[in-house]
Amino acid sequence: MSEQTIRFDDGAAYEQMMGVWSRSAGAIFLDWLAPPVALRWIDVGCGNGAFTELLVERCAPAEVHGIDPSEGQLAFARTRPAARGTEFRLGDAMALPFPADRFDAAIMALVLVFVPEPVKGVAEMVRVVRPGGIVAAYMWDMPGGGFPLEPLLIQMRAMGLNAPRPPQREASRRDAMLDLWRGAGLADIETREITVHRTFADFDDWWRTSMKSPSLGPTISALSSADALTLKRGVQARLPTDSDGRITYEARANAIKGRLPA
Repeated sequence: MSEQTIRFDDGAAYEQMMGVWSRSAGAIFLDWLAPPVALRWIDVGCGNGAFTELLVERCAPAEVHGIDPSEGQLAFARTRPAARGTEFRLGDAMALPFPADRFDAAIMALVLVFVPEPVKGVAEMVRVVRPGGIVAAYMWDMPGGGFPLEPLLIQMRAMGLNAPRPPQREASRRDAMLDLWRGAGLADIETREITVHRTFADFDDWWRTSMKSPSLGPTISALSSADALTLKRGVQARLPTDSDGRITYEARANAIKGRLPA
């Protein structure tokens, strides 16, 4: 698989393709995290604000800052009613624009594999969190086949087609996440698997939604019409369909949490 920069510039398209999945996993993640209210949060790689909005709705934070390298994503995040009051700004996960000990909790939601150097990304979360604070993340288990668009990737591999993949996808393995958190000096570390399901009205609904992927959509659009049709038919044959034509299947993420020693 080719490794190249995957740009997330269209917040509305991301919302349709991944936002639903993100919130489903994020709800389970926050239940597991069980944070107290009135914390100061930083959402690193907040994207279009799908998880940020959930955080505001469910956790009664005192303060939330969302950091992302895409102004297109941030522009969409700022339109979310429930995220009003959140400060969204451009920023790099490996060089957060905040002083040390600024937050009570630092989160990465579906971001870790896109950070060029995950060690630096986790170190930055640790730096900006106060002693005793929370550092946590969840990410689709890409090596384990947990990515929501895995049926499409399987068919592409079967056809010998390359697709852009995140450069650090191995960082989504649970043992790799454990190594990162331990290496950053965090304590009370716990991990878990998160399984979520999504239902589509029919295959056309699934296909239209999946084509909004910023990595796979452009790659598939560049195929010949014959290859695109073969791909589409192959994916359709792999997906479970009920008697009404609906498609329901699962995605799996790995989650981790730890505390900065007091």
